[in-house]
Amino acid sequence: MAILLLRDADVVVTMDAVRREIRGGSVVIDDNIIACVGDEAEVGAWIAADPARNPTRTISLRGCVLLPGLINGHHHLYQTLTRAIGTGGGLVLFDWLKMLYPIWGRMDPEAVYVSAKIGLAELLLSGATTVADHLYMYPNGTRIDDEIAAAQELGVRFHPTRGSMSVGESQGGLPPDRLVEREDAILADSLRAIETFHDPERYSMLRIGLAPCSPFSVSGSLMRESARLARAHRKVGLHTHLAETADEDRYCVEKFGMRPLDYAESVEWLGDDVWFAHMVHPSPADIAKMAHSCSGICHCASSNMILASGIAPVRAMVDAGVRVGLGVDGSASNDGNHMLGEARQAMLLQRVGWPGFESRADHFSAREALELATLGGASMLGRDDIGSLQPGMAADMVAFRVDGLEHAGAQGDPVAALLTCSPVRAWTSVINGRVVVDDGVLLGVDLLQLVARHNAASRRLLEL
Repeated sequence: MAILLLRDADVVVTMDAVRREIRGGSVVIDDNIIACVGDEAEVGAWIAADPARNPTRTISLRGCVLLPGLINGHHHLYQTLTRAIGTGGGLVLFDWLKMLYPIWGRMDPEAVYVSAKIGLAELLLSGATTVADHLYMYPNGTRIDDEIAAAQELGVRFHPTRGSMSVGESQGGLPPDRLVEREDAILADSLRAIETFHDPERYSMLRIGLAPCSPFSVSGSLMRESARLARAHRKVGLHTHLAETADEDRYCVEKFGMRPLDYAESVEWLGDDVWFAHMVHPSPADIAKMAHSCSGICHCASSNMILASGIAPVRAMVDAGVRVGLGVDGSASNDGNHMLGEARQAMLLQRVGWPGFESRADHFSAREALELATLGGASMLGRDDIGSLQPGMAADMVAFRVDGLEHAGAQGDPVAALLTCSPVRAWTSVINGRVVVDDGVLLGVDLLQLVARHNAASRRLLEL
């Protein structure tokens, strides 16, 4: 067996049941599973108890804070191809989508693959170890397989969702007719993706979800049939955008005669296998319903700000017992893929408050935001094997240096400093027991070559 010892971290943040933080802490990994977590004496005793436990490799994390790997619960990786288009000028969601749909419609398999690899590389370097993606456009022969290939090459724990759009402009939807798919074809390819890739077992590196895009781009029939197809297979999740903007709220009332969450309930989209992206505009009754049904929410603070969608009431949802995680969202409605930075934004935005909820600096702490990015994300994705550093959990963890320029003077609380100070890159990242980022370098990837390949694909889409 391979034994990896990560030792002498300034602080190990376990996210265990008592939220233990261990000064001078170490973690022992046996193959792909955490074997021991503790201080120098605890870990030393564990190793000394059996000669077979002598570390194969030891990494010093002096000067670092070690956390469970961060979990990104909502993304559109292909959007790295079109960053800064519309966001700089101030377009809101519907106008931004209408401008970009035709550009995205030029994507091919190469564009989907290389954009996924770019986005995932950036996420890995920001502390993410698990990523959920929502690919809902499949023009020119593209398939979910294209982004899965990129994820497997990088070694990230991946939750790709087979998204879809089936209602075009001529039927009252938002996307152009030429970019929607037939619903029978969507369901057939959804089943193919599940049968080809989905692994429901503990420590799985790849789980498929089904993700009709939004109330304004798919039919109620597709929502219902997708839910039934997912529930015919173990641990296939259900994901969609919901209650993101006031425009969507009006659309649902006009088209369906009900608000977004009531519509979701009417098409069988509540439950512990469901997580909604955004949920910026829930009512108190909606929050209670989500908590009661155990439905999950992925909060995307930066995207909601840049598109002026509003401030999601995360404080109220967490207090009500809703399962809440974090996502950076599409790289063209954020323009960045920094998971630690997203946790910082979530913390800051909840402190600002919203109408009916006063601004207060104590509304959301740094540790609460880090919990959303770890345990919250695991719960949102329906996983009990990631999100904390405890024996028996998957060996996913990330260390950030706190002894550099950005954290000078922050030794009083280096854990909080990860978010109150400028977010930094990951120094060491381990996924499934494998070192993926070492001394701040993403292993096995020529980033300069990858960026050049990606930018060439972007120029083809933009016809530059």
